[in-house]
Amino acid sequence: MRDVILLEDEAVLREELSEFLAGCGYRVDAESSLEGFQRRYDPTRHGIALIDLGLPDGDGLTLIQQLRARGDRLGIVVLTARGATRDRVAGLDIGADYYLAKTSDLDELAATLSALSRRLGDGGGAPQPNAAWVLELSPRRLLPPGFGPIALSEQDLIVLHELMRGAGQIASRQQIVEALGEDFLSYDQRRLDTQMRRLRRKVNEATGLALPINTARNAGYRFHARALIRP
Repeated sequence: MRDVILLEDEAVLREELSEFLAGCGYRVDAESSLEGFQRRYDPTRHGIALIDLGLPDGDGLTLIQQLRARGDRLGIVVLTARGATRDRVAGLDIGADYYLAKTSDLDELAATLSALSRRLGDGGGAPQPNAAWVLELSPRRLLPPGFGPIALSEQDLIVLHELMRGAGQIASRQQIVEALGEDFLSYDQRRLDTQMRRLRRKVNEATGLALPINTARNAGYRFHARALIRP
């Protein structure tokens, strides 16, 4: 079940989760409201729903109740700031398969979705969260899991090398800028933002996947998938 529908009203978190899930290999449709979810949801495509509870036009618990009443074969994961025991019990009683706090580690989310896919009898069709992205230094190219190589510029290579060699950890802006051979104090930060946008677009246009890099606000970037670097 490769298609996930995400319902999250916080724009930054919605973007970060969409990027992470796409980087894991899922096809993601993201919505910010109950109305948008109900318009986009397609039971013939979406195998898993990732649902926030506090929404601008209603409560996610009501949505879960409605989805279960339809009888669709759908895995439901609640991802919310409501961490009290009574909220967890209510969510699970209504029909959620899993209940995760928004503070949960992204690796925990990936493992939860993988386990849910197996439970639903996906037959191995779900993406593997541990599939590696491979960076080849010579020739300069990136190999996304399941796709052919993507040629990289020298700057692309330097940025990815800095991020992928510390996969799972935040690489600071200063760290990346200095790896590019620039003086951090005089460097225009917008250049780095533009570089990251170009790199993400290059990968997405070649594969349909999102490059598995999260933006750590006011800090740097984090490569959140398994990474291998080859000479």
